[in-house]
Amino acid sequence: MMKKYAFGVDIGGTTVKMGLFNMSGEVEQVWEIPTRTENKGSMILSDIAKSIRGKITEEGLSDDEIAGVGIGAPGAVDGEGVVHQAVNLGWTRFNLKEELHDLVKLPVKAGNDANVAALGEAWKGGGQGYDNMLLVTLGTGVGGGIINDGKILSGATGSGGEIGHIHLQDEEPDECGCGNHGCFEQYASATGVVRIAGRVLAATENDSVLRGKNYTSKDIFDAAKAGDSVAIEITRKYGDYLGKGLAVVASVINPEIIVLGGVVSKCGEMLFDLLKPSFEKYVFSGCGGAKFALAKLGNDAGIYGAAKMVIE
Repeated sequence: MMKKYAFGVDIGGTTVKMGLFNMSGEVEQVWEIPTRTENKGSMILSDIAKSIRGKITEEGLSDDEIAGVGIGAPGAVDGEGVVHQAVNLGWTRFNLKEELHDLVKLPVKAGNDANVAALGEAWKGGGQGYDNMLLVTLGTGVGGGIINDGKILSGATGSGGEIGHIHLQDEEPDECGCGNHGCFEQYASATGVVRIAGRVLAATENDSVLRGKNYTSKDIFDAAKAGDSVAIEITRKYGDYLGKGLAVVASVINPEIIVLGGVVSKCGEMLFDLLKPSFEKYVFSGCGGAKFALAKLGNDAGIYGAAKMVIE
């Protein structure tokens, strides 16, 4: 029987998002269930399977019509669907693909959530139409997902695309969450903008709307847009770091397009103007033609990419 539907599943720390897609990649339904992380996350997969089986019954579908279930999980997931570790869920090494298949009785493909979201953006989002793409999520940290020849580059143990921990700066006093000093995400994340702002404000006595306030990355970009000279200097420095880090990655993977998502990307096209001088300065000439775009799918990128894994 011809396949008509696929399920996309994105496991988050608090909720599991699920989508029912048709084979053209249009989402028919989206719903969520709580992520039960107690008992080392032992109920998460059975909850997912129960929810999917329930949806199949509710919609009157037959298993023959379903291409399968794609799933993205936070943590290292290799190309065989083996989770090496997912700290936030309490998971240690096990075969996610096989275990979910045994529960849901449908074909399963699994990947790391950031990589799966990158596949979603390449398929139906900011990178649509490109086979070689880098997705960079500028949030609390810096996440990355690499699409190479239309496929997720997961690496040997599922840690491919962890661009947030490229070493960018020597003599950084603050420690990164990973234990090193001077990582890309210490400067290019939303937290990084705030770190840079603190240092710029401490080094100048110039007036700024940011001074004496508890500001966020959005406040900094808004102040720069409004012409605040200190905020403009902060965002210029931020752009230098972001462009340099992206140039390093682009010189290794040679993407056609770099798609920027996460909370910092909400400042829009201004981001491209800030990063391009530094990107062009540091990138290898043969890789310098990469286009830039903003992510389009937001928090749905994960379910789109997960569904795409089983829709060939």
